Amino acid sequence: MSLFKRHRFPAEIILLCVRWYCKYSISYRDLAEMMQERGVEVDPSTIFRWVQHSAPEIEKRVR
Repeated sequence: MSLFKRHRFPAEIILLCVRWYCKYSISYRDLAEMMQERGVEVDPSTIFRWVQHSAPEIEKRVR
């Protein structure tokens, strides 16, 4: 998926974070904690940037 070119994290991780944030409306900090429990160290501000960048494009592609 070209939407995630040049990202440090795999597309699966980014999609999972964006999906969970949009579906369950959890905080970025809580989501970063959940990812840490799964062995993925990611900063809440990074998740924020992923959501801001990816969510509109994902929604457009889904429709």
